[in-house]
Amino acid sequence: MSLKFLTALPVYNEATHVDGVLDEVLRTSPHVLVVDDGSTDGSAEVLAKRADVRVLTHERNQGYGAALRSAFDYAAAHCYDVLVTIDCDGQHEPQRIPEFVAACADAQIVSGSRYLREFGGASAPPADRRRINIEITSELNRRLGLNLTDAFCGFKAYRSDALARLHITETGYAMPLEVWVQAAGAGLSIVEIPVPLIYLEEERSFGGSLDNANTRLEYYRVVLDRALSAEIPPPHLRTKNLCREVAE
Repeated sequence: MSLKFLTALPVYNEATHVDGVLDEVLRTSPHVLVVDDGSTDGSAEVLAKRADVRVLTHERNQGYGAALRSAFDYAAAHCYDVLVTIDCDGQHEPQRIPEFVAACADAQIVSGSRYLREFGGASAPPADRRRINIEITSELNRRLGLNLTDAFCGFKAYRSDALARLHITETGYAMPLEVWVQAAGAGLSIVEIPVPLIYLEEERSFGGSLDNANTRLEYYRVVLDRALSAEIPPPHLRTKNLCREVAE
């Protein structure tokens, strides 16, 4: 069965990467959405020159989670079977998009994992990011009964029936934690597939106080606790290497 899918990219100040990434995405994705989250670096001007992608613009920066929420709403409104999300910073490989779409035949959420297996030539992650990922991933697994290896990878695919069960309110970088809590609470089937670990040789900011690792970790835990207070997940949900098939 052929699935109609949309690939969406949240963009905030990615003028140096956006054209090259979009060119690669369009090799495998006939329908592409960019959510420009209030960029001020010329990204909007770059995007305005392209007629081959749909662009939604937030007039001001609202946050990573808000950009993805706009993509969720767009995919639902336009009746796509699958939504693929991929970051626009050059750290994901767009040629893997068909693999994510195909995996949606057997899972409602497909999530990339940079730690499921090692690829040759993989980058070394910044120590504080790896530490936080380990801590939060372990906490999610313990509290939700999941078996994740990478809580924060932005390369994902969602089936339409999964999107209908998610009601995202978190606008910032902790938005994936809300996704995991709600997915567990709804009993959605989840599969991780390996993707290379790629970090570019450039400075990346989470913005303001979140550049401090301890502050960022505390923020993630606050969001996780808040999401958990609104959800009671089933006690025995587990991610699987091969998830059960879910009826359309």
